[in-house]
Amino acid sequence: MLAILKREFFSYFNSAIGFVFLSVFYFFSGLFFWLMLMSYSARIGYVFDIMFYIILILIPILTMKLFSDEKRLKTEQALLTAPVSLFAIVFAKFLAALVVYLLALAIFLIFSLVVSFFTVPAWTVFFGNLVGILLLGCALISIGVFISSLTESQVIAAVGSIAVSIFLLIIGVFAQSIPFAFLAKAIFQLSFYARYSSFVTGLFDLRDIFFFISVTAVFLFLTVRVLDKKRWS
Repeated sequence: MLAILKREFFSYFNSAIGFVFLSVFYFFSGLFFWLMLMSYSARIGYVFDIMFYIILILIPILTMKLFSDEKRLKTEQALLTAPVSLFAIVFAKFLAALVVYLLALAIFLIFSLVVSFFTVPAWTVFFGNLVGILLLGCALISIGVFISSLTESQVIAAVGSIAVSIFLLIIGVFAQSIPFAFLAKAIFQLSFYARYSSFVTGLFDLRDIFFFISVTAVFLFLTVRVLDKKRWS
């Protein structure tokens, strides 16, 4: 498992994907942080809030190659017959993407230090945002890993993940148009933004934490099932 993790992590920086992902993430987060400072505000939740939309687009770029590349390079069968469990393979690839994502999130620690020079940061709100954006990333990465396992095209994997991300964004708006209150409420609970927005205010709701962890676990499980089917086909 460790060997797969190392291979996947370094593959991000042997190609342009890792550098592009980090550069774009740092650019937009830095831009929004600068705009926050120019408005004489220390409400760093603003940066986390607007980065939600950027992450929806960036995560698919990070995950599109994880399994689709194995098919393209004809190394999938060698991977599936390796002396490790399918879960270990999936989890190693998930962790590799997550580590790169954590490198991107490290910029927020620098932002908090900058803010601390001007005022006392609301640390509860900051860490609430940090936990929220981490859980959001885990869920989106797991979805991207699953979609990547379904195709050998990186482009299709990226577009498919972006489409799912957009769906998860607008589902909350869609729920408001449903006339049946119980059904509208049930569908609204699937909205990633509705779940994420509570973290932006520094609120730790165990239901939201459980939701993102559950989504992550479900899609990692589905990826394992896809690979298991391929192993025996």
